[in-house]
Parts: sequence; C-alpha cells; structure tokens
Amino acid sequence: MKRSLLALVAGATLLAPRQGATQDIASRVNAVREGEVRMTFAMRPDVCGHGNSVYYSSSSNVNLRDDRRNRDVEYDIECDDGPGRLVIVRRDGETTDLRFYVGGRWRASTTATDLGAVGTRAAVDLLVGIAESSDGRAGREAIFPVTLVDSVTVWPMLMRIARNDNRPRTIREGATFWLGQLAEEPATRGLTELVGDAALDREVRESAIFALSNRRDKEGIPSLINIVRTNKDPELRKKALFWLANSRDPRALDLIEELLTRR
Repeated sequence: MKRSLLALVAGATLLAPRQGATQDIASRVNAVREGEVRMTFAMRPDVCGHGNSVYYSSSSNVNLRDDRRNRDVEYDIECDDGPGRLVIVRRDGETTDLRFYVGGRWRASTTATDLGAVGTRAAVDLLVGIAESSDGRAGREAIFPVTLVDSVTVWPMLMRIARNDNRPRTIREGATFWLGQLAEEPATRGLTELVGDAALDREVRESAIFALSNRRDKEGIPSLINIVRTNKDPELRKKALFWLANSRDPRALDLIEELLTRR
C-alpha cells in the first residue's frame, strides 16, 4: 500500500560541514577508477520511492525514466521510505553517470564498492561537487537528489550553480528548476485558496500567466515577479514562480533567493 506522504518540511536545519568526512567520501569514490560505487543517506521525511519513481511533498512524483535503474534496487512495497540510494559510475578515473533511488534494498553485486551509510552533509557536498565539476550526464543527474537530503539547507549551493556562467546550460537550468520547487512553500506560506466569484476566472488568469511567460525579450518577467510577490491566490503564485524558474532570467533567481532567504 502506498503510504500517506507528510507535508513538505518548511525549514531545514543547516548542519555544520564535516570537512574531514566529506573529503573521506570523495577520496573513497575517486579511489575507484573503474566500476560502480554505492552509498546510502537519510532522506527528508516526506519522501518515498519505488523503482524509477520518487514521491515527495504530498503528491508530487518524479519519474527518473531510465529503466536501467531497476537493476540496482528491489522493492517490496509501492512507496518505500528512505534511505536515499546512490550509485556512482566510474570510468577511467572519472565520474560519468549516477543513478538515484529512494527506499528498497540493494540487489546483490559482486563488483560494486559499497560505502554503506554516509552523513547527509557529506552526501550533499559530494553531489554538489559532481554538479560543479562534471559537464555530462552525471552533473545533470546530481542536482535532484540534493533537494531531497534530510536536514541540510541546500538552496545556497544550487543558487551558486545556477548563477555560474561557466557551467553548462542544462546543469544551470536543472539547478534553477529545483530552486523554483524549493521556493514554492515560502512563496505561498500563510495564504488560503480564494473562494467565490474570484475563483471563476482561474483558467483565464492561468492562461494570462502562461502568456506572460512567452512574451518576447522577457517582457513578462516583471509582471510574473509582481504576481509572486502580491497575488492572493497561492496556485497562481506557484504557476508564476514555475515559469520564472524556467526563464533563466537573473531577476527570477534574485526573487527565488529572496524567498528562500526569508523562509
């Protein structure tokens, strides 16, 4: 049976970096020149998974799409609690790919190097390091797991990646998208759904938000920012924030940083 998911945790505690532990995990991964490295780490309490799918924040579902991922983990229930499970693929001394799961148990392997359970801060630092150094698939895939790790404030690290002009566009876009997801809660905190006549034009207002997001030369960005700041409907603010997060506009990142700073 799929379990009921908890509400999104509003605030995460920033843990003090354990530099020695982080360096130890990175060095142990780098020591594997050819093969796969496994590790586990704690997830937020609102996260569960099954196979290629990760469920979080009440009903959200991210399907990781790569059927090969099932070769690493097996499941007995539909939506299993953590831990997070990470497989890092090493080729010629470089990290070329990674696979991520939540819950389940490892399938038997005679070749993988299993580092066991690692600290959440060490896991985040490792993943962020991959996102900041790998230009390929591994760099792109490292972003999403960072957002689900328990008890570490991660948005400043993702903001650093999103603002780094030297990183590939696809990696910056991934960081910006997940920053937008993290900013949804502070963007809508304390508001309730509008009722009555004001709700009748919801579809029209949603269409207007979409149209603003498609204005030439990003002319709609200021209006979308104003919606996030002032609109009384949380769903409309979410939609405006979604399109801002996908705009790759510096003003959108400034707003997201502001929201996450005051959460």
